[in-house]
Amino acid sequence: MDVQPHTSPTRRDADPASAGASASTPALFVEKGTCHVVFAYEVGLSIDLDQAERHITSATRRDSIKYKRRAPQVEYRPAPLRLRTVVQCISAGDFTTDATVEYVIYDFGAVSVAYRIPLRASLEHLLHLSDALYDNARLRADSRHGVEQLVATIAPAIKRPFITDLVEDYVIFQVDAVTPAVGPREFVRDHAALLAQILRAELQPLAPEEINDATSCRLSYAVDDVAIIDWNATFLLHGDVEDVIAVLEYANVELLEMRHLDDQLDVALDQSYDTFARKGAARLYNVRSRSEELRRVAEMQIDSALLFEGVNNALKLLGDQFLARVYRAVADRFHLPEWDANIIRKLSTLESIYQKLSDKRSAHRMEVLEWIIIILIAVSILITFVP
Repeated sequence: MDVQPHTSPTRRDADPASAGASASTPALFVEKGTCHVVFAYEVGLSIDLDQAERHITSATRRDSIKYKRRAPQVEYRPAPLRLRTVVQCISAGDFTTDATVEYVIYDFGAVSVAYRIPLRASLEHLLHLSDALYDNARLRADSRHGVEQLVATIAPAIKRPFITDLVEDYVIFQVDAVTPAVGPREFVRDHAALLAQILRAELQPLAPEEINDATSCRLSYAVDDVAIIDWNATFLLHGDVEDVIAVLEYANVELLEMRHLDDQLDVALDQSYDTFARKGAARLYNVRSRSEELRRVAEMQIDSALLFEGVNNALKLLGDQFLARVYRAVADRFHLPEWDANIIRKLSTLESIYQKLSDKRSAHRMEVLEWIIIILIAVSILITFVP
């Protein structure tokens, strides 16, 4: 998973037989589970979800996260559009995806694609699946093809439709039952090394420091469940996880939007610097050209600010404290606070450049008016000498 500004650890091949729990620990078998593989894409400036829903003929639903815990609901503002389509199954190592793919369409111009892989294998076997899913070209190509078809279908509802080259992928291992039965504390304690390799898709054994870092972010709501969150994947053991998966999926989309917005602001700043530094007598008094440049900078500034606010305000996490902790944990793993600070700084810089361009334009306008006044005075004086 390509996450900036921090650098993903380098993956090196190793003997898969070296992975796994110690010989004294009984091997675990996943009796029931699902692996969720999600991809996030930027498809436009914004999406009218009501209009998009009218253009989609397959089954859709508009809803908030489903809840089973006794806690206030957390809601999207507005609720995204969800639809499922039937697709061909895709192999990932020894595993195969389900025949359905879910698309989640957000009003701020993003689409998330989720594949599901049924799990019934040993815990060691999940490491091979994690390795096969790391930067999987087939799944990425299929998800992009599906997004292109979706964009073509709902294009009238998208403002400035486009699909960026950026893509964010994330893997969620949902384990509902294991044999022999084990509690979450014992599960993490006895299998920490293997869990770290699964979370980071590393076939080689990891150092103790890396194992501690990969498994350090753990959250539990009940005594029999645990969520282990890392930058490349999350491992969920037991519990009602639909709402947790939705928050993780949204955080992955938010990371994509922050990366896209950061790139967009870099381009806007470069263009603004060029505009501000541009000189030449032919353009010095070109008021129309200066107005166009100023308008262009203002549009980039407004678009960036609206996207930033739309992404940050889409998910309300004031009610459910557990989901709020989940979001803060994954945001910390994705370095979202650093992305936010960086984007706010660039928005402030763009605002400063816009103000300087506006002042420069006003100065040019005043200079033109001064020359006009001087010319009129000179003409009025010359007229007195004309017979």
